[in-house]
Amino acid sequence: MTDHNLTNNEKKVLLALNELETAELKDIVEVSDLNSDASLQAAFLLEEKRLVKVIEESFELYGLSDEGKQYAEDGLPERQIIDSIEGATPLDQIQEAFSPQLFGIATGWLLKKKWAKIENGVLIPVGDAPKGHDEKILSDLYENSLENNTFDPVFELPAELASDKIISDLIKRKLLEKEEYTERQIQITASGKSVASKVTITEEIAQITPELLINGDWENKYFRPYKVQKPARLVYGAKIHPYQRLIDRMRQIFLEMGFTEIKGDIVQSSFWNFDALFQPQDHPAREMQDTFHLDTRSELPEKYADKIRCVHENGGDTGSVGWGGRWSPEISETNVLRTHTTSVTVRYLADNPAGPVKAFCIDRAYRRETIDPTHTPEFEQLEGIVMDKDMSFSNLLGCLREFYNRMGFEEVRFRPGYFPYTEPSVEPEVWVDGLGWVELGGAGVFRKEVTTPLGITEPVLAWGLGVSRVAMLKLGLKDLRELYQSDIDWLRKSEIGKGI
Repeated sequence: MTDHNLTNNEKKVLLALNELETAELKDIVEVSDLNSDASLQAAFLLEEKRLVKVIEESFELYGLSDEGKQYAEDGLPERQIIDSIEGATPLDQIQEAFSPQLFGIATGWLLKKKWAKIENGVLIPVGDAPKGHDEKILSDLYENSLENNTFDPVFELPAELASDKIISDLIKRKLLEKEEYTERQIQITASGKSVASKVTITEEIAQITPELLINGDWENKYFRPYKVQKPARLVYGAKIHPYQRLIDRMRQIFLEMGFTEIKGDIVQSSFWNFDALFQPQDHPAREMQDTFHLDTRSELPEKYADKIRCVHENGGDTGSVGWGGRWSPEISETNVLRTHTTSVTVRYLADNPAGPVKAFCIDRAYRRETIDPTHTPEFEQLEGIVMDKDMSFSNLLGCLREFYNRMGFEEVRFRPGYFPYTEPSVEPEVWVDGLGWVELGGAGVFRKEVTTPLGITEPVLAWGLGVSRVAMLKLGLKDLRELYQSDIDWLRKSEIGKGI
């Protein structure tokens, strides 16, 4: 090998390493007079030629977020609440003493850590609530990175505290920030030393100019070598996001089946999101840890409020006995981020009680979920309704089977299910090779407790489907978060026809 195989940048780095033997990138930059990017690129090229060796060591360093710093000082939300009460305490009393955000976070973690339980609207402490590793990590980071009232961005955690589960929970709670750090040592090899002794740096020509051709100087110049065997750079054409393509396909299927697409507000009153759907006011789905509650309120619709109250308390004119107890208009007025798009379809039914109705909605819904491979706080849901004379349960199953068949699922079956607002109810399942039967939503016929107060006399077929779950199956994903991350490499390489 001669020095003619090397670019000038490679020669400069090789000569610097011949002097330094082993060095960090900053030392090579100083000696070679190249910037860090050029020096690193040259080092990797030299490594390919076995003239140097790049030794890399990666570290995971952690630092407190702004919220993490605050909780490290004041205590985690669950710690603040458990330390502030003595014995069983009503939830509304606790809620008055803390911000809605802190209260909402704390109740979920109190139950998860088994420091307390909730019974009949009362928070009851359980055990001694010992200080956990998550609190120790926050405390250690806070104490060890505090200097002159400023915080170092990262801090290496003690091995005994760096549990994957604990760290993962703290990152999900946005209390901890992780930084990947790579340390590189670049070392010259024996072959590198041999080549370095023969290296001379000459002027390099990267492009032929008219002047070089005219005066003939190109014959005596040294041209930068190129690897003609190197593959050409791939060019990727523009295309629609795979998830959007799937949503568009679902929309197209329902439009081809004669459905009308409807839309609705993201912010809904609890009346439309829960009460109109005959969900009891003490239903677990209304708990703070499952629903995003807002500080605003909406007026109840006078036309339906009293009828819904009667249905909840004693069944009204439906022949049902209702849920019993007292239905609270104050609870029904509170606004939430819609937890399902059923709130959109039930309002559409209320506006069109005479029918016939054949409508669907594909839109986003929101729930207080911890982000993990199968859950996100916001997700897409597909909702559909059919209301007409003589509609039957068999019509519902046939409609769903047709939809899933058009989506590419050849085998479809239905398993009995339960939902507060439909009876009978089923959970559609499709067969997926390698996974078996996979549940893909819920469906049923709206109960009279839902339809009668709205003035609807004909049967209403209804179903809901988690769009992202279908996307994971059709696109072969293991982690739901891949649908929302800006991974340009995945987007470029995704096949246009896959899953559609």
